[in-house]
Amino acid sequence: MMQTLSDWLGIAQGWLFETVVQPLVFQLGLGEFVEDAFEGTEWLLIGVLELALLFLVLRPLEAMLPAQQITDPRARWNDFLYTLLHRVGVFSVLIFFTLDPLMDGVAAALRFDGFHPFNLEALWPGISPLGAFFVYFVVLDFFDYWYHRSSHKFNWWWGLHGLHHSQQNLNLWSDNRNHILDDLLRDVYMGVIALCIGVEPAQYVILVSVSRILQSLQHANVRLHFGWLGERLLVSPRYHRMHHAIGVGHENHDGKLGGCNFAVLLPVWDMVFRTANFRPEFVATGIRDQLPGTGADGVVMPGRDYGRGFWAQQWLGLKRMVEYARKEVV
Repeated sequence: MMQTLSDWLGIAQGWLFETVVQPLVFQLGLGEFVEDAFEGTEWLLIGVLELALLFLVLRPLEAMLPAQQITDPRARWNDFLYTLLHRVGVFSVLIFFTLDPLMDGVAAALRFDGFHPFNLEALWPGISPLGAFFVYFVVLDFFDYWYHRSSHKFNWWWGLHGLHHSQQNLNLWSDNRNHILDDLLRDVYMGVIALCIGVEPAQYVILVSVSRILQSLQHANVRLHFGWLGERLLVSPRYHRMHHAIGVGHENHDGKLGGCNFAVLLPVWDMVFRTANFRPEFVATGIRDQLPGTGADGVVMPGRDYGRGFWAQQWLGLKRMVEYARKEVV
């Protein structure tokens, strides 16, 4: 099955490259990048297919089973812009011209020094491609759990990651509502892990795509859960919504950074490391300091501004990173 899927993607990639990408590359006078552009076409194709799937499946599901009424349509449109830029737009180009060459350089340097990546598949001789896929799926998710949990541990990091949590109208596009710097850090981290455990490039593309689709489902504004057992096997919209809950998902009882439900795909990591919260509620989302507060003098103070548009949100994220790095407690 995995090989068939890979073959289909290869055929579609070749057609898209020859029909659209290659003529455009030569038209722009970038012929020296034609081989790199062929590799980049794979990510473009995956992004387009993902967007089509989200529109055809998750968007109607949100309309039929909303978890909350959307009170700020502009915020949802802004999240859609993030998704568009991330899957098929500027962010993909940025990654293509920065991260991919970096990872290729690291891999070449390691090979030159005689380093051979540890291959997890070697532990199970004769394992099928589908079996290998699930092994890598579980291992990469374990490391992703710790990356995510760390972003809630350190003040400066939370200054960036807080942008993701500032959406009070959580929706299927909110998964990509991240600071660019945070996205770059995570992509480098996950890319290095994949390289070190021997994930094949073609397999990594599918792993990333499956992960992104499931994370879009988790963030969707749908009143959906997977039942007692299912909630413990795969992160559901209700389970992940608790992670975005005001005063719960990103704070401990003492008000300090922490929270619950950090699992990216598999709740087992939350269960093992005691960060799971299976409370069966569809809670309000956002960050406590976004809400208006009353000072000691009785004056009502406005909540913190996380920005309305893309550039404002990116700039304020950098400012928070510097501000929070100077604080012991957020």
